[in-house]
Amino acid sequence: MAAFTSRTTRTPSSMNRLVRKHPSLFGVPFVLIMVAASFGLTTFTQTRYDMHDKKVKNVSKEQELKLDQNRKKFDIREEYYRLSMATDDNWEQKRISRPKGLPEWGVPPTEPPPKSG
Repeated sequence: MAAFTSRTTRTPSSMNRLVRKHPSLFGVPFVLIMVAASFGLTTFTQTRYDMHDKKVKNVSKEQELKLDQNRKKFDIREEYYRLSMATDDNWEQKRISRPKGLPEWGVPPTEPPPKSG
């Protein structure tokens, strides 16, 4: 006797007949499991982000007070005047020589290219 009995592929099993007759028996439970898993995983992901925020925002009162002591108040007008006074006056305007054959005021404009339409 053979170890495995041969079955013809032409006769579908009872499970195949059931799924072909009612495809929702396979699809609906699958979708429900996916939706339930996404709701179930939200608690784990929320915990992960809460732990990360706690690690980043954990600043003691001493550190917080030290940061406030050395801070200088920002004033836009003061910055404007400081930058306007810092102009460098140690420069001299020099004219460079033009390439040979080029008129003093540059090259005159050429005719516009023909319009293709």
